[in-house]
Amino acid sequence: MTSTTHGFGIDIGGSGIKGAPVDLAEGAFADDRVRIDTPEPSTPDNVLDVVLEILARFEWRGAFGCTFPGIVRNGVIGSAANVDDAWLDFPLEKVLRERTSQQVVVVNDADAVGVAEDQRGAAADVDGLVIVTTLGTGIGSALLHHGQLLPNTEFGHLYLANGQETEHWAAASVRKDEDLSWAAWAQRLQDFYAHLEFIFSPDLFVVGGGVSKKADRFLPLLDLQTPIVPAVLRNDGGIIGAAMLAAERFT
Repeated sequence: MTSTTHGFGIDIGGSGIKGAPVDLAEGAFADDRVRIDTPEPSTPDNVLDVVLEILARFEWRGAFGCTFPGIVRNGVIGSAANVDDAWLDFPLEKVLRERTSQQVVVVNDADAVGVAEDQRGAAADVDGLVIVTTLGTGIGSALLHHGQLLPNTEFGHLYLANGQETEHWAAASVRKDEDLSWAAWAQRLQDFYAHLEFIFSPDLFVVGGGVSKKADRFLPLLDLQTPIVPAVLRNDGGIIGAAMLAAERFT
């Protein structure tokens, strides 16, 4: 499958690897996505086999984008908190290009979500500084200024005044593990977002991750000067943003 109006995105996660063709004009899937459980162990070879399988299922031939749950510098992996340590310093972009004979861009997963929300989602009509966060197993982040991405911000690893690393204190997984009420969890999120607000004075916060489907249970409990809204694209933003970034680079 190839198209001048469609792109392709793959989202590598700690629990699942997802991919789909993307209608670039609409910022939406052009076909049903495919999801395959992340293999154990989640080594580069095992994960690459899944990525290639997803591309083959759609018979995709063309440039594509691929996210990774960690720091990505020039296509090389710089951190691997939720996958095998063998990923550290792995040249994923180069290897994917060699294995597929196709052009590819590799990007941090939250950064891909940020790009998608900025171009086709909750921040599409917002100028200035936008901070996108993904609340899940950890906390991912993306920082965009007038649509320009500053990659690899990793705000989930900031330490708060109580000495806690943010994602170990306020991730969606922590709410479940500690059986926190929505109100108790919102108090922790308040510390995080108020800290970001003080440092950056953003024009908008966008909150993604699966828990954003229940945003009405916690976002109204936050007391911020900055507007804070749920992501429009929900869990599809990583795939869509990856496809957009590949189209921008190679078109």
